[in-house]
Amino acid sequence: MKLALFDLDHTLLPLDSDHAWGQFTTSLGWTDPVDFSRRNDEFYAHYKAGTLDVHDYVRFATQAMRHQGAVASEAAHAHFMQSVIQPAIKPQALALLQKHQQAGDSVIIVTATNEFVTRPIAQALGVPELIAVELERDTALGGTGWFTGEIKGTPSFREGKVTRVGEWLASHQLNWADVESTFYTDSINDLSLMENVAHPVATNPDDRLRAIAVTRGWRILDLF
Repeated sequence: MKLALFDLDHTLLPLDSDHAWGQFTTSLGWTDPVDFSRRNDEFYAHYKAGTLDVHDYVRFATQAMRHQGAVASEAAHAHFMQSVIQPAIKPQALALLQKHQQAGDSVIIVTATNEFVTRPIAQALGVPELIAVELERDTALGGTGWFTGEIKGTPSFREGKVTRVGEWLASHQLNWADVESTFYTDSINDLSLMENVAHPVATNPDDRLRAIAVTRGWRILDLF
């Protein structure tokens, strides 16, 4: 099997969907604009530096929609898709995905952004297989059924991406030796998964990943 793995933010999209969703909900009046933007930018800086505490971030990033509830959050996300995400979907990203799909490769988006934000984006990109940060729901008797702010299972972040792809392979009765794998990403946070695939592709890479790609002779793709 040929397996084509793709990071999402700044790889297939020229933006960070989680950061953009936070800005969008602030524009709706769901959060204090000054405080939220400051904290959102701080978390994003930690992400770029490779020092993010993903559990703290998910609690912060889901706080507004947990307060608003499912109906309001889903309606807001539909508007977010139309006004923010759809204009950011570029032909060259779609062409790259379709190239792998037409070759018969199994295509999966593997992202550290949570499933609520990213599942509709993956669908819009024509990719049904998504590995994202899964969110725990309140399933207790009399509970809300909505998100609690905690992460369910292993977060698909840094080394967790290797774990989650390994779990996906095992669920298909496969292991790493059974597949010829390619992974496209922009981020130094994904170095572990880059080192586990047969064909790492540094895509729109940040400075640290670009330097490693040059040193190791990895392919560099400036998609945007």
